[in-house]
Amino acid sequence: MAFDPATLIYNEAGLIPAIAQDAESGDVLMMAWMNEKAIIQTLETRRVTYWSRSRQAFWIKGETSGHVQELVDFRVDCDRDCLLLSIRQTGPACHTNRRSCFYTAVRDGAEIEIMAPEAG
Repeated sequence: MAFDPATLIYNEAGLIPAIAQDAESGDVLMMAWMNEKAIIQTLETRRVTYWSRSRQAFWIKGETSGHVQELVDFRVDCDRDCLLLSIRQTGPACHTNRRSCFYTAVRDGAEIEIMAPEAG
């Protein structure tokens, strides 16, 4: 059966959340939004493309930073309203120069930073 991105459940803005996970370590690196065209482009090029809500434009991860995401596997959740992208990440995934956007934890009622920016 061929995959049809039109069968996914998008929000009122035509977007679907996409979680980027490191293909080797399993670490969750980031979450961003995709629309149908970004999904098609990602599947065709194997370079992960998101939709930037702030810029209202396509965002090919790493296009300006060099921190490219190469698609390894593309998964759809059971409700068809969230994506899981298994990727090979070059450099940090987060715009703060950290490996992951999830560098803050809440432990014992306190918010703490658990990951420093990468040297660069």
